[in-house]
Amino acid sequence: MKHQGHFESSTVSREALQIGELIADLDRIVRLLNSDIAAEEEKAKASYLSHPTIIAMNLAARRSNLMDTIAVLEQRLIAIYGAQLEEA
Repeated sequence: MKHQGHFESSTVSREALQIGELIADLDRIVRLLNSDIAAEEEKAKASYLSHPTIIAMNLAARRSNLMDTIAVLEQRLIAIYGAQLEEA
């Protein structure tokens, strides 16, 4: 029985580590998208456009989706660590 608890703890720790790595990767992509959006906005200003380009809007939508995903993953981490604290 004790061995099974260690296995479950190891699996949960691995899951938490993988989620943390995924969050870091997605955060890096969000930062890249921020740069790309800023560049597109500058292009629009240089072209005297009064509205964002389609590319900028698509990038912003993708960024928003990634930020939503990050928030869900962070909540999952909170749940994992909360469960580990309750077990301790």
